[in-house]
Amino acid sequence: MRANRSLLFGLFCALATAILVDGQSQSGYISIDCGVAPNKIEKDIVTGIYYSSDDSFITTGVNFNVSEEYGYPKNLFLPYPLADLRAFPQGNRNCYTLNPSEGKKNLYLIRASFMYGNYDGKNGLPEFDLYLNVNFWSTVKFKNASDQVYKEILSFATSETVYVCLVNKGKGIPFISGLELRPVNSSIYGTEFGRNVSLALYQRWDTGYLNGTGRYQNDIYDRIWSPYTPVSWISTKTTEYLDIFQSGYRPPDEVIKTAASPKSGDGPLEIVWTSEDSNARFYAYLHFAELEKLEKNESRKIKILWNGSPVSETSFLPSSKYSMTFSNSRAFTGKDHLISVQKTEDSTLPPILNAIEIFTAQSLDEFFTAIEDVHAVEDIKLTYKVNKVWSGDPCSPRLFPWEGIECIYNNPNYHIKSLNLSSSGLQGPIASAFRNLKFLESLDLSNNGLQQNVPEFLADLKHLKFLNLKGNDFTGFIPKSLMKKLKDGVLALSVDDRNICNSHSCEDKNKNNMVVPIAVATSVIVLLVILIIIWIILRQRKRRGNSRPGPLLPSGKRRFTYNEVSSITKNFNKVIGKGGFGIVYLGSLEDGTEIAVKMMKDPSSTKPQLPSSSSPASKEFQVEAELLLTVHHRNIASFVGYCDDDRSMALIYEYMANGNLQDYLSSENAGHLSWEKRLHIAIDSAQGLEYLHNGCMPSIIHRDVKTANILLNDNLEAKIADFGVSKVFPEDDLSHIETVVMGTPGYIDPEYYRTFMLNEKSDVYSFGIVLLELITGQRAIVKTEDGDKISVVHFVEPFFEMGELEGVVDPLLRGDYSLDSAWKFVEVAMSCVRDRGFNRPTMNQIVSELQQCLAAELAREPLSHEV
Repeated sequence: MRANRSLLFGLFCALATAILVDGQSQSGYISIDCGVAPNKIEKDIVTGIYYSSDDSFITTGVNFNVSEEYGYPKNLFLPYPLADLRAFPQGNRNCYTLNPSEGKKNLYLIRASFMYGNYDGKNGLPEFDLYLNVNFWSTVKFKNASDQVYKEILSFATSETVYVCLVNKGKGIPFISGLELRPVNSSIYGTEFGRNVSLALYQRWDTGYLNGTGRYQNDIYDRIWSPYTPVSWISTKTTEYLDIFQSGYRPPDEVIKTAASPKSGDGPLEIVWTSEDSNARFYAYLHFAELEKLEKNESRKIKILWNGSPVSETSFLPSSKYSMTFSNSRAFTGKDHLISVQKTEDSTLPPILNAIEIFTAQSLDEFFTAIEDVHAVEDIKLTYKVNKVWSGDPCSPRLFPWEGIECIYNNPNYHIKSLNLSSSGLQGPIASAFRNLKFLESLDLSNNGLQQNVPEFLADLKHLKFLNLKGNDFTGFIPKSLMKKLKDGVLALSVDDRNICNSHSCEDKNKNNMVVPIAVATSVIVLLVILIIIWIILRQRKRRGNSRPGPLLPSGKRRFTYNEVSSITKNFNKVIGKGGFGIVYLGSLEDGTEIAVKMMKDPSSTKPQLPSSSSPASKEFQVEAELLLTVHHRNIASFVGYCDDDRSMALIYEYMANGNLQDYLSSENAGHLSWEKRLHIAIDSAQGLEYLHNGCMPSIIHRDVKTANILLNDNLEAKIADFGVSKVFPEDDLSHIETVVMGTPGYIDPEYYRTFMLNEKSDVYSFGIVLLELITGQRAIVKTEDGDKISVVHFVEPFFEMGELEGVVDPLLRGDYSLDSAWKFVEVAMSCVRDRGFNRPTMNQIVSELQQCLAAELAREPLSHEV
């Protein structure tokens, strides 16, 4: 197919321009034809550029050709890389890794090209985002299937590696057709603005264009020049020599040797555009050269204005010997822009313009992951051949960290705080690279094939609070240093029973060793005993029918007797909460720690009798207790213990001094709940839910997220509570069909209610309602002035659509908040309550976006109220 195209293109190329680009002129070029067969290198006869396969630049994605109606031979003039593409149906972020030969601290032009061409046969135009390294570059959109989209940016490389990333934003599968990198003279194109800015191309016009392909051999930067000559302009050209080397911009001969001038000799040359973003910063680069031989009494003197204001204080005479480039030192801002090239009053000839390039400045605000963390996680990826979409920077951009990774976003370096590699097929010993993740708080290596000893260096991770090693094949030792952390309560360690030796004999035999041996044989015996006990209990329960059996949960150090519960609550003296489940009492342990005791009752009975084993209360009690015994997170209400005997059933939590969020928002304290505090509560709650969804294996769906189930301690730190109707998902299930919809009216996901299909996005919807309550100060179900009851979503919608923020935000705040933060907060909340679950963000994305809201709030100047 491509050979035929080359023959058909021969005549066109001969007429248009003779392009024979040799290897030397392409020095430093990276030219990738995305989607072609591995190791394939071909020359594009139109540009003379050699393109290679993208196989060595990325490990993810699927190759496609555009459909026949958009490709060859029907479309003979289709630019070379657009006939095929690579699409990325897996992962939120897929990145190409480029290693420029000239290395870092150099300026590069990077261009990505796209044509949908109905490659998937779906006739659906996708929309996705493009990132350069960790910063947003542009959104890729299409008008139709044949639309050819080019995105180009000028940027300094701050490291030896440049990442170009495609991000799925839920509007279709990202893809790319071609990717190119060109070295550029580092002294041009806005370097006076510093190296913390990139320039994204808005337009590059060859004014006065007469012929050519738009890409030329002697343009060492391989720019694409689009023709632009309005009907009110005329074109002129020259065949005389022009020096393009005095200016580092080096516009090619085909561009600089043609120029435009106004048909009306005294009129200006005007270039007009409108920006969708009034805050966008534009920089224009105007190229000039005199193409006519002027007589002694003739002069061409030019001034440049933007929106009526001079771009520079002085006018100039275009040179007939070399090209000249002028640009604005201060950015053009606003929505409407008019560049006017005019002759001065003492000029006898009209103005000319040979070419213009317009860029938008993009600040590089995002930070990178600390290099030591990057090296560590890349070593882990290489050691275990991790089969995840891990490309680009691990933590940035914030909305799309690597799968299984959570980060601490402290400037100027981000650090990895959580790494979940559960069920990732890891084999062999625990790699030493883990020790270099110095800020790691949570590490989940469960359900892999890890072997040998549990290494002692894990105890050196001073921030580590949670370590899950279950489901592996360790045969060595559990270090005493880890056991000490476990006993001191600073580490939640989860391992198989056979990996722990708690007997005094083990400790005595290994008193001088740093580790405790694993008693495999003993574990097998213990396991057999447990199985026999379970069999006996089940047999007894079967005989008793619905009568109350013995304890529903195994006894242990967290189990309390009824007498102990009565003692620590001072005979159930102080009630601090009531609900359908029963009554919550305040208690105090021997060391003075205050606790909350939730006594369970059978909701089917009005008498204070003990629930039967088959009652809803009994089942919810068992579900919640079993979950609380396994989950450990600072934003999950800490589980102290339980009571489960013939006299009572109770769950015992840490005491949360400020009660639940619903009551707090309805109390007089709500007036003191600042915007910053509301954001902290939102982030705490989101982190707790994110842990349930992604940090637990298997995942847990709460099913009853609401403000009444978010508890606040004395510092107003929020914690998720009440897991009585939570659902544990098998690892191979993404959703689950329910026979009964669980939850609280006003918070229930309408999609879940309609389809009975439960997944983590059902929690996301409920959490969106919580966020709206935090923002508005309203309840989940709002009473209107007419006495009707509507969802808080419908209360917010009209204000949101009209852009009236004041109608949304709680009036108690009296406008004391950052507008940027507030709008972002509202947008996050409304994205959570979208009708379709797949359009809602994940909890991981929500956490990142809420942290951005908090950053905007912390950066603002405080509002001073007059007294």
